[in-house]
Amino acid sequence: MTQDRQQAISDPGPSRAKTRRTELLAFLVLAFGIWPIVAVGVVGGYGFLVWMYQIVFGPPGPPGG
Repeated sequence: MTQDRQQAISDPGPSRAKTRRTELLAFLVLAFGIWPIVAVGVVGGYGFLVWMYQIVFGPPGPPGG
């Protein structure tokens, strides 16, 4: 147990620069990769739902007579 504790104290973990680089890379992937794809998917899915609704129930407006 003391040997594990000594090893944990002597090993400070990843360097600050490496952690910062990893976090920056994760931010860039999220900001310019994943979130734009999610946004396009949500807007496209909503448009598809509206389109299907209008195919089944007709377009909005007064009924034709």
